[in-house]
Amino acid sequence: MRAGDPPRTRLVIRVIAIERSLRGVLLLAAGVYLLFDGRSQLVVYHFMFDPEAAWDEACKHCSFWADNFNPVIVHLNARDVTMVAVSRAELDKIERYRRRMGWSFKWLSAHGSDFNYDFGVSFTANDRDRPVYNHGTLTPGLADREGVSVFVKDESGRVFRAYSAYARGIDMLNTAYHYFDLVPNGRGEDGQQPQYWVRRHDEYDGGPDA
Repeated sequence: MRAGDPPRTRLVIRVIAIERSLRGVLLLAAGVYLLFDGRSQLVVYHFMFDPEAAWDEACKHCSFWADNFNPVIVHLNARDVTMVAVSRAELDKIERYRRRMGWSFKWLSAHGSDFNYDFGVSFTANDRDRPVYNHGTLTPGLADREGVSVFVKDESGRVFRAYSAYARGIDMLNTAYHYFDLVPNGRGEDGQQPQYWVRRHDEYDGGPDA
């Protein structure tokens, strides 16, 4: 934090610093170890893509977030951070959709595993109407929900979960929202469901460059 930073920037930096200092870390199974790709910090975006859904498209809201991933990963990698996305859909389904969207970030399949369930972003039919999402504050309502998990590997190779966020807590990952927050009309979602206007980037009138 610098003396010339505007008040809002200083406040955000201070809140993030306090939040980081309060984070508890939990020792995890070594299976996450392989995702680090030689680095000591790992960000996992939990991308909603239900393997049982008949359609061949991932969540359009998660797709809005994913449009922000490719440009930043080279910078994250340079600072000892690996970033991946994980979904429950089968890998061939993921790959077809990724090709359509033109993304190159690493997107992995957790199909047939408990990975998403372990990190609170996938739910059994019995849990979908219970407050078991977002640290027990929200009912998920769906088989999968969005989220981000952050892990760290210490010098001895032990892996810890350092941070998790869900629902509106992942807004910090969406670069477009930060621009909307700068302009006079803001996000334009007052009185509406969040992202009621969102389409996949090839579905807007006139295509992605319109």
